[in-house]
Amino acid sequence: MAQPDFDVIARFYDVIYAHRTDDVEMWLDFADSVAGDILEIGCGTGRVTLPLTRAGFRVTGVDISALSLKKAAAKIAAAEVDDLATLVHGDMRTFDLPQKDFALTIIPINTFMHNLSTADQRATLDAVAAHLQPGGIIVVDLYHPHPPALLEADGRVEFAGHVTDTETGHTVQWFSARRLQLDEQIQQVTFFLDEIDDAGKLFRHTLDFPMRYLHRFEMSLLLEGAGFSVDEILGDYDQSLFYAESPRMIFVARKVEEG
Repeated sequence: MAQPDFDVIARFYDVIYAHRTDDVEMWLDFADSVAGDILEIGCGTGRVTLPLTRAGFRVTGVDISALSLKKAAAKIAAAEVDDLATLVHGDMRTFDLPQKDFALTIIPINTFMHNLSTADQRATLDAVAAHLQPGGIIVVDLYHPHPPALLEADGRVEFAGHVTDTETGHTVQWFSARRLQLDEQIQQVTFFLDEIDDAGKLFRHTLDFPMRYLHRFEMSLLLEGAGFSVDEILGDYDQSLFYAESPRMIFVARKVEEG
């Protein structure tokens, strides 16, 4: 299954997620709990990187989209935190950085679900493990595929809101739809972005991409197989523990020390 063009997604990422801040306090808490540098996988346009560096943490962000990194770099420069941020163009499955002693790796907001096979999932976890110090922490934020949520992925088109694109000043109306491929544990996600220019003309942009969801014990086994020990599973950004109706599965695991 082909990966989407993430540069196309980057064009609208800030339009869709600019006001998504509900997880930021959690990431700041995790950063504050370790002594050392932070690695962010799928840093995108800097939605999480920027508040972390503004708080004084040293962050290396890896992303597959060159356009996303360009946008992130501009934000970091404007905030004058260039000395705390390193941005790397790379694939989360194969990246190889000179630094191999990160204290914390974070994989926010479903980024891990862009791995569409078990081999890709394991490759990502192996790459992370190779860059963490012994006892280092990985935190992976995943969608919880509990049955009511999966039942909603029936192709219905839902209005998600409207925002103003700060780059163009245009109004963008955002709709989304999800369809399941149960045999592959894939949700096919489609975003419809209706952009209305100053003259009232409407342009529709369609973003379509697959995401592979994981179940609780499946993810635990993947982490353990890659040399991690699961410390806890959180169920939401308030850091409450995971339970049956939790909207999120946030895995907190530690790299097992050898010997």
